[in-house]
Amino acid sequence: MLLPAALLRGSLGRWPPAPCLRWRRQLPRSPSAPLRGAQAGVWTQAWGLGAERSGHDSKHVAVRREQKDEALLSAARKVKEAGRDFTYFIVVLVGIGVTGGLFYVIFKELFSSSSPSKIYGDALEKCRSHPEIIGVFGEPIKGYGEATRRGRRQLVSHVEYVKDGLKHMRLKFYIEGSEPGKRGTVHVEVKENPEGGKPEVRYIFVDVDTYPRRTIIIEDNR
Repeated sequence: MLLPAALLRGSLGRWPPAPCLRWRRQLPRSPSAPLRGAQAGVWTQAWGLGAERSGHDSKHVAVRREQKDEALLSAARKVKEAGRDFTYFIVVLVGIGVTGGLFYVIFKELFSSSSPSKIYGDALEKCRSHPEIIGVFGEPIKGYGEATRRGRRQLVSHVEYVKDGLKHMRLKFYIEGSEPGKRGTVHVEVKENPEGGKPEVRYIFVDVDTYPRRTIIIEDNR
């Protein structure tokens, strides 16, 4: 390599001579290290974002699952409450029906003109007001029906039947008064009125069950 003349002359005129300049080729630095660092940073950020997004998605899915479970539980609770309310409603309806049926039976038994209790009460009042009955049994006259298993005399024996297209009923009960040992058996028969449907008395008579035995006729429309 040839040096410039001025430089050569200067070098020869000085002692010690100046060091020679050497040209070194400086190799470019490899961009791989910074690139790798940048890529690593990008990957780290991407992984962090991905992890954060994954965590957010997991939380979102968990929240949605909890909301779905709460909705299912709420629906099941509503169905259960509706079923319970419906059961209570059915029980109330059954109770109302049973109560209404009982009231109907009681009303018919006590206030209907064709009920055995009503016919028994009317016949007993006629016995209480009959002079011959009062003379035999004494006052006050009380009536009672057949004795129950517990010893209560509340049942009035009666039989219903149909004859010539009309309803008939026969009753039997007992009477006692103030005279000791005196007891009588009352026989009553009524039939349905063909025009109005109300019962009409066919006969009422009393058998004296103690000595002297006899029959006292209260009413006879046969």
